[in-house]
Formats: sequence, C-alpha cells, structure tokens
Amino acid sequence: MKTFLPLWLSLFVLTLGTAQEVTVSGSIADADNGETLIGATVVAKGLDQGTTSNAYGFYSLSLPARDSLTLTFSYVGYQPQQLSLYLTKDTTINVELGTGVELDEVVVKANSYREQINSTEMSVEAISTREAKILPVLLGESDILKTIQLKPGIPSGSEGRTGLFVRGGASDQNLIVLDEAVVYNANHLFGFFSTFNTDAVKDLKIYKGGFPAQYGGRLSSVIDVKLKEGNNQELSGSGGVGLIASRLTLEGPIKEGKSSFIVSGRRTYVDLLTSQVNRANEGNEDFSPIPDYYFYDLNAKVNYKFGEKDRLFLSGYFGRDVFGFDGDFFDFNFDWGNATGTARWNHVFSPKLFANTTFTYSDYQYNIENRITGFSFGIGSNIEDINLKTDFYYTPNNQHTIRFGAMATQHNFTVGRLQAGSDDGIVSFSAGQSFDGLEFGAYVSDELELSEAFSANVGLRFSGFNNDGKTYVGLEPRLAARYKLSERLALKGSYARMYQYLHLIANAGVTLPTDIWYPSTERVAPQRSDQVAVGGSYILGDQYFLNLEGYYKWLDRQLQFVDGAQIFVNDNLEEEFAVGEGRAYGMEFSIEKKQGRLTGWIGYTLALTRLQNFETLDPNGRFAQESEGFGPFNPIYDRRHDISVVAMYEISRRLTASATFVYGSGDLTWLPPGRFSFQGIEGVPFEAVVPDFRERNNFRLPAYHRLDLGLVIKFFPKWGKAI
Repeated sequence: MKTFLPLWLSLFVLTLGTAQEVTVSGSIADADNGETLIGATVVAKGLDQGTTSNAYGFYSLSLPARDSLTLTFSYVGYQPQQLSLYLTKDTTINVELGTGVELDEVVVKANSYREQINSTEMSVEAISTREAKILPVLLGESDILKTIQLKPGIPSGSEGRTGLFVRGGASDQNLIVLDEAVVYNANHLFGFFSTFNTDAVKDLKIYKGGFPAQYGGRLSSVIDVKLKEGNNQELSGSGGVGLIASRLTLEGPIKEGKSSFIVSGRRTYVDLLTSQVNRANEGNEDFSPIPDYYFYDLNAKVNYKFGEKDRLFLSGYFGRDVFGFDGDFFDFNFDWGNATGTARWNHVFSPKLFANTTFTYSDYQYNIENRITGFSFGIGSNIEDINLKTDFYYTPNNQHTIRFGAMATQHNFTVGRLQAGSDDGIVSFSAGQSFDGLEFGAYVSDELELSEAFSANVGLRFSGFNNDGKTYVGLEPRLAARYKLSERLALKGSYARMYQYLHLIANAGVTLPTDIWYPSTERVAPQRSDQVAVGGSYILGDQYFLNLEGYYKWLDRQLQFVDGAQIFVNDNLEEEFAVGEGRAYGMEFSIEKKQGRLTGWIGYTLALTRLQNFETLDPNGRFAQESEGFGPFNPIYDRRHDISVVAMYEISRRLTASATFVYGSGDLTWLPPGRFSFQGIEGVPFEAVVPDFRERNNFRLPAYHRLDLGLVIKFFPKWGKAI
C-alpha cells in the first residue's frame, strides 16, 4: 500500500497536465442564423488532439503552448473551417460555420461516424428535423417523436400512436424534457401526434441505456428535446397549410448578433369544418351533431448575450387538446394539455469551467366537465413542478471532462378531483386527494481518456424523494466504456441504475389523457431498474455505420392495477395497486448511411419483457400475495420482433423521394377464453353472461406491416423556399 499510493498520486498529477499547457475555448454556431451547434468537432492539426462542443455549443481544448497551431472546426453538413494562431496563452475563439459545399460534405459526414466510434456513449439515437420533414407522415403532419420510433429498440404501443415503450419499459418510464422542462404527456389527438412542432425543434436525442449521471427520475429512456434559439442575423419566417392543421414560425434578431427570438404556433381546424356542418343541419331531426375537436401548440423563446461569458435564455410552451359536444340536454367538454417555462443562464467562469443554471416550471392537467339538465359534474387531475438545477462542465485537460451538479423539484399533485351537484344545490358532493413532494439529486461524472484505445465515463448520482414525512434515497452508479480495436471498430459496454419516484397509474396499454401521476408514499415505494448493455460499432467503407447491442434490464417495484380497480372518485387509490417485478432483454441491430443521394437506415429489434411476483397492498400497507390473476405475464407492449427500413433519395435539388417499411410482431391483448352465468339454476336470480378473463394479455394479434411512400417537392421563389 505504501508503494501504491505515491504511484497513484503521481499518475493523477500527470493527468492534470503541466504548466506548459494552455486552453483554447469558445462557442461554435451556425453562420446563417447564430444557432449554437451541438457536438461540433474541434481538432488540433498534427497533434491528434480534439474535442466536441457540449449541449450549449461550448468547447474547451487544452494544448501545449506553441508559436504556430492550426485548428479545424467541423460539423455534419457544414463547411469545415481552419484557423491558424499563435497559442501562447489561454485564448477564446468563437467560430461560425457556413453550410457545407458538395466536395467537403463527404469528409464531414465520414467524421460523424468517427465521433460515434470515439465516444463512450451507447444506446443513443438522434433524429434531425430534416429527416422528420422528408419522411412520409400521417395526414401530412411531420412529427419528430413519431420518426424516432423508426429506430431500433423504440417500438410504439399501437399503430399511429406516440406512446413509447423503450426496451421493455412502460410509457411512464420515459423522461421527456423540452428545453430542460419536463413534459408529462407528449401526445395530441389521443396519441396520434406529439406535442413537438418540428418547425421549432433544434435537436432531439434519446438515451435508451448507458444514461449519463446528469439524468434521473425515470427507468427506461431520456428524450432530450431542444428548441431553436432564433435567427440573430435577419428576420425570417416559415409555415405550412396541411390537411388538418396549419403552422407558422417567425424568428429574427432583437439586436443583431446579440439577441434573437422565435415564435412558433400550430393549430388544427377540423372543428371549424364540423361546426359549419352542425350549423347547416340545425333543425334536422335525422342528423346527429358532430363533436368538436382541435389542438394547438405555441412555442416561444428569446435569448440575449450579455458578453463573451454570459447568455440568458427564456422559453415557454403551451399546448392543449379540446374536445366538446353541446347538445340540447347534454353538454360534454374535455380538455388536457401541458404548460412549461424555462429560464436558463450560461456562464463561462474560465476557459476550463462552464456552468448552466436553469429554473423550470411544468404543469400537466386534464379536465372533464359534463352537464345534464339540472345536474353537472367535473373530474380532473394535474401535476405541477417547480425545478431549480445547476450543471458544471470542467475540463482540467484533454484526458478528463468532469460534470457535476445538483437539482431540486417541488411536485404538487391533485389526484381524482371531483365536483358534482344539482343546479338547485340540494345535491352536492366532492372527492379527490392532494399531495406534494420534494425530489432532489446531485451527481458527478468524469469522461476519462485513459489511452488512445480505451476511454470510460464513470458517474454517480444521489437521488431522493420526500412526501408527507417519508423520505426515500438511492445511489445510482453509472458506467460506460469504449475500447477501440481499430479506427473503424469499437466495443462498448454500460451499466446504469435508475430510480423513479413518480408513477403513471394507467388501466390501458397506451397513454391516455386521463392517466394519473401518483407520487411515492409510505406505502408505495419508488421503482428501480438496473440495465447492462454491451455492443459494437463498425464503419464500413466510410459510407455505412453498423451497430449491434444487447441488453438486460431488471425492473423492481412495478405498479399495476388489480382486476376491476376503481380508478375514478377513489380516495383510497393505493388499495387498487399491485406491486411486482419484471425482466426485459433483447438485441438491436442497425445499419445507417448518411452520405450520397440515397440515405437512410435499417433497424431490427428482438426483445422480450416479462412481469411477475405481483403482490397487493392490504389496508395496513402490508403485502398480501394475490392468489389469482397475477401469475407471470407479458405486458401489452411486449413485442418480439420489430423491423424498420427507411430510405430517402434526392432525385434533384427540387425533388426528394422517401419510403418507410415497418414490420412488427402482433401486439398482445387481453381476451376472455370463456364465459359463465348462473342463469337457469334454481334459487339463483337471473344474471347476465360474464366473461372469464383469467391470465393477463393471453392473446397475440397477427403480425403487422406497412409501407409508406412520400415525395417532397421544393420550390425556390425569390422570397424564400417552399416545400
């Protein structure tokens, strides 16, 4: 031990660098509109050292001091830029990249494959807004969240739905953040469209495993969506008129080069047509009025540069679905939606230390109001969050990238709210529960470049939740490693433990607006998962990127409703819960092509999910084994095989053809194998025939496949570009 400690300390001191090293840092942005570029590459020519910009466009690279040095800045689809400089002291260089020319594009896209090989990240998928707009879409509405379902390991729950069931996890086990604010229901039109307006989205990345330590609170995936920052060079706009919706986006500088704004809105207008039909048929006794339905989204964002070291961002989202029916004796109104707000401050303390401090507000609620002549009632539920967090990036040298930070979230829940009564006041009653809880966490991680071949990301997250005097805490270790066998081939592995303190209580296999978010309590412990993944990546001929991964996931403290559960108007909802465990494992393969006229990918997923050992809670909070109905079973979203083929072909500058083919094993459903009745037995009153459901999810539907074709036509008038 006496010999080992000095040696270990010596190695640590050597990795921290020497006094001869200086740091070049700054931000990388798009020259046309000022948008910061995430994951842009910076390489020191001849030194074989480089780095990438972080999620906020900031980079930091430590290099030996020298009189002459050439830096190359590059990004997918942009023209690389080289700068020669004298590097004798810490230097700040902010770079703007222009769109790439054809000759350089092949080199830049090949480099993007190299970055994936070099990164310790695995189980990560990204979708560009360009791909979302080119691929065939439902009713002409591009949807970046639906496009991500074409990637392996992310099957949708049912056809046309945006519910995500990642690697055997339930729909509530996905952390969805929009500009770092949590979105609790990312669906419109009962799941056929997502809440994300593609025109306003800058970047979308989904983590299926190997979760970085800064993320927590969910078990199965993290979907990180970032909004555009707005064009700080000139005023511009975009929009479109579709079959069911129209959209408009405006962006431009508030003060050129220093601040900008973006406002983007979308609304369906089917209700405008149905209201005209209803009005035209007033007085027609044979006509049944058509219910009104519409949804809308509004995104807004402004940012301001206070100087080279400080930048402030303010963004917000508001979206709602509205369904209504007004009759002579019966009025029904149902609305649901999200509201989020984000205030974010970036500060550069030094060339090696960058900080991002964020305040967010999130609210999701649904409301149902029903009026019958002389009587009315309303039910609803909501969850409201106030969050404060700070994240630090520290790069002492090129062998270490250290992230650390902390967060706290105040949750407020209203569960099963009911107000009902007669118009004369004789009858009146109400029900519902209110909870509040404090979720907190802190983390640290280090991206270690141990050698040219081997690198690792080691992290630890501490999380906790307090509700009504009961406190849960947990340690969440994270580890991801990469070993390069060559410049084209790398092996990767990861492990992550996750805790989830909020639960979506649902009685269906898809995410519905009336599903209830419920906190961990003294009787309901937080969910927990452990996931191990291993895989390999290979670059084939500079044009194709192959990726193969296998995973195994342990799921503990999973919640299900008992048979015949009373969901609405129930102030003892915990008595309807059953708690169990699950296992999920599978394999994912993909081959991707990003260059040339023909681009796209092929993905295949083999997966299995099994839930078991469910126990019910008795009135005293103790577990009692359920004797029937909860034997081992596969959840509804268990799908054995998934295949997706995506192709985009640029016929000319004006024409782009696209196609998607999907195949999926049949979904599971719950059908009764028989029925029973006491009808005709002497002494027993008449009873209707009752179905006997028995084992859960006992029938698999036929396999499903679909082919979609699309053609995008671009026009280039003097005033802009039209698709």
